[in-house]
Amino acid sequence: MANSYGMRELGRLGQRRWGGAFYEEFLPELRGRRGMEAYREMLDNDDIIGAIMYAIELLIRQVDWDVAPGGPTEADRAAADFVRECMDDMSDTWTDTVSEILSFLPYGWSAHEVVYKRRCGISRNPQTNSKYTDGLVAWQKLPIRAQETLYQWEYDGNDNLTALIQMPPPDYEFITIPAEKLLFFRTKSRKGNPEGRSILRNAYRDWYFKRRIQEIEGIGVERDLAGFPTLTAPEGMNIWDTDDPDMNIIRARAEAIVTNIRRDSLEGIVMPFGWKLELLSTGGRRQFDTNAIIERYDTRIAMTVLADFVLLGHQDVGSFALSSNKTHMFAMAICSYLDIICEVFNSKAIPQLLAMNGDHFVGVTDFPTLTHGDVEDTDIGPLGDFLSKMTAAGLIVPDEEIEDYLREVSGLPERLSDYSMIPGADRNPDRTPDKKSRQQGDKKMGTLDDENNEVTPDDPEAVEKAKAALWRD
Repeated sequence: MANSYGMRELGRLGQRRWGGAFYEEFLPELRGRRGMEAYREMLDNDDIIGAIMYAIELLIRQVDWDVAPGGPTEADRAAADFVRECMDDMSDTWTDTVSEILSFLPYGWSAHEVVYKRRCGISRNPQTNSKYTDGLVAWQKLPIRAQETLYQWEYDGNDNLTALIQMPPPDYEFITIPAEKLLFFRTKSRKGNPEGRSILRNAYRDWYFKRRIQEIEGIGVERDLAGFPTLTAPEGMNIWDTDDPDMNIIRARAEAIVTNIRRDSLEGIVMPFGWKLELLSTGGRRQFDTNAIIERYDTRIAMTVLADFVLLGHQDVGSFALSSNKTHMFAMAICSYLDIICEVFNSKAIPQLLAMNGDHFVGVTDFPTLTHGDVEDTDIGPLGDFLSKMTAAGLIVPDEEIEDYLREVSGLPERLSDYSMIPGADRNPDRTPDKKSRQQGDKKMGTLDDENNEVTPDDPEAVEKAKAALWRD
């Protein structure tokens, strides 16, 4: 009995789900398709949010991606090379694919259908077109299934996601996509909700008030911040007599006049006798500084995604040290997003890809893993100081791997060949000696005098062999 209970799932996740829709979000305007439209407006209409998302995408676009073998064998290296080839052989570039995947940041989730092909060389058929001709199964593309096309989710009795049902334009037909055919990316997991949580969720309230203050400010500027227009009817005319149809028409036209007054090239009004138009003004400055209020909301919006460094230099605060710390935290946050992408590929996409090729990759130690590089460049100043102290203390001994790393982070070219790190040794023994080295060798062999004049040797062949040995030494 105890064993049967251990193998069975008794409880439930407690998802607030009804009819394939989630109700975990307590604000109705951020649920489902309404929420997608709200986040899209935040992305496309807000300058601070747009700058933050633009910075995230540009930083991620310059990151290097690689595939690490799952073990030391030749089969492991072949599997890693195959996955790397598949990344570069899709109909959409890898950079564009990552750009689509990044939509899970503002929307909380993104779903991508895995479409395969057979590698049969250059062809007009997208299901066989490839740079390779080995006949293996590879990724054709990983297209996004747009968040706003979601109709509902399908679940089984154990709260396992089985399918995504979408209703996309232009046909708006129902399409059911099984969950095993999809790659799901989400910012965080809470009760197994596939919709995750937008990184802009905590910024919504600040954006909401900021947008309305901007609208009020724009109306005030448009009306020259001098007051609001009033239109007074002639004495004896009761425009509030709702029983008189003529008065209702006159009142409606008068309201249209005052609400449509604008300070532009078409400003002006023609009024009949007895009507009076004037602007009511406070006669002083406004009690609220809208610029300071909007800046406050901008700061809080940026703080919610650890990107308030974008405001440094635009406000009367900030320093280089503060900027360095803030950008470092922002880079760490971006690295966590990259880790999410790698985890999805390593746990599902890559194992499925190798499984699609049957026994071709049998014998690998483990599946290859997708890896990403650093988001920000290493500050070589502190790094050099650290290595200098560690080397002087004898805690670090220079070797080829350390030099390769230093060359990479400092932007120096790669080594031409391997060599011993013994101090004073020739770091490239196969190189051709320069003129000064040749002259020094010739002097040692007696083929040049002190004035660099040639001396005829007794045995030229022996001299050349000896000079070659000297150059190697």
